[in-house]
Amino acid sequence: MTRASGAGAGAPRPTAAATLALRRLRLRVTAWYAGTFAIVLATLGALLFAALAHDVSVELGSSLRAATKEIASAAERREQERAAGGAAAIDAVEELHIPDRQLYLLDLRGHPLSPTVADSQVRALALSAATSGSATKRWDAPNDLTLQAYAETFTTSIGARYVAAAVVNRDSIDDRYQMLLALAGVLGAIGLALVATGGWFLAQKSVAPVERSMEQMRRFMADAAHELRTPVAVIRSRVDVTLERPRDAEAYEATLAELREEIERLAALVNDLFTLARADADERPFAPVSVQLDEIVLGAVTTAGWIGARRSIALTVTEADEAVIEGDPSLLRQLVLILLDNAIKFSEEGGAVTIGVRASEGGASLIIEDNGVGIAEADLPHVFDRFYRADAVRGATSGAGLGLAIARWIADSHRARIALEPAPVRGTQVTVTFPVLVKPAAIDQ
Repeated sequence: MTRASGAGAGAPRPTAAATLALRRLRLRVTAWYAGTFAIVLATLGALLFAALAHDVSVELGSSLRAATKEIASAAERREQERAAGGAAAIDAVEELHIPDRQLYLLDLRGHPLSPTVADSQVRALALSAATSGSATKRWDAPNDLTLQAYAETFTTSIGARYVAAAVVNRDSIDDRYQMLLALAGVLGAIGLALVATGGWFLAQKSVAPVERSMEQMRRFMADAAHELRTPVAVIRSRVDVTLERPRDAEAYEATLAELREEIERLAALVNDLFTLARADADERPFAPVSVQLDEIVLGAVTTAGWIGARRSIALTVTEADEAVIEGDPSLLRQLVLILLDNAIKFSEEGGAVTIGVRASEGGASLIIEDNGVGIAEADLPHVFDRFYRADAVRGATSGAGLGLAIARWIADSHRARIALEPAPVRGTQVTVTFPVLVKPAAIDQ
């Protein structure tokens, strides 16, 4: 039994407009991936910038305050030493050394004590600190420097009051800060490039089903038009020939009989196309109930027996186990009839077709075997394609090659697996395996 399912003609190539549309779709999907990542990256970068700027300011302010505390502590020690005949408080700054910090000791009038020379901005800061207790200031210095300072008043144990000031060059800190941001920017750019590349790859994967659907649609339309054109051409030619000259009643009857055959073939094709169209659109009602698979098969065998009798092909049920499954009775009957019709169609005249229903704990199987011409190895991957007919039987049988496409859709609807393979001796064996059985007691009353 050689299966019929696709026209076998090459699929039409995509049009330029369709190719352009798909390319634009891939670009839009890629742009969406890259744009989304860029927005996320920019948001995280802004948050990182704000967080780093805040941390740097907090840490810098904290380190300047700590420096002024060190000046105050050192000045206190020197005052105590002075009382004992030692050094003065102003010596404390000269002996302190804090990396990247300029330290000053000033009096309450803003005059520098140690060192004896200070920038006017430092003196103004000291006056502000003398008034308010502490002060912070940032300014631009010569040579494109940006300085930040903190000043705070303190009183020694002997009652002397001073202003301690610490100054730092922000440029060196900002340079390190900018290097970190630049590194983050480079890594972000690399990440964006990787995302764009991955987005393009994912876009191709995402668009692939659309491309396959469009190709299937084009192939379906081309094959359907091809199959519909044949009976229409036959009907037209027969009518034209009949109308060329007057004929007797018997000739008209013969012509009408031929036309009826073509119309029946055309109606069957249209009905199959309608069934597949409803299946593709998921519009075919599916009402599964608990049914006896063996009873459905036996009923279908009785109907198909009349078809087989025309060619002297015997249908034999070799086994009929009680098998209860969940399914749509009308669709299951259609499935069995399609498989039996194919088995009869591709069997030799006077041959035989065997049918079996086998039940097991794991499910139920329908097995149909014929002794026909069999399936060529090259045809096996395509037997369920729509409009496909193997070269060995093309033109030798009627049908558009939609039967097995419908059979596979019915099997898929029932979560069943359908497989075709060469029969052990000769011909073809079809096996449909249904899911786990329902207990017989659960059959709908």
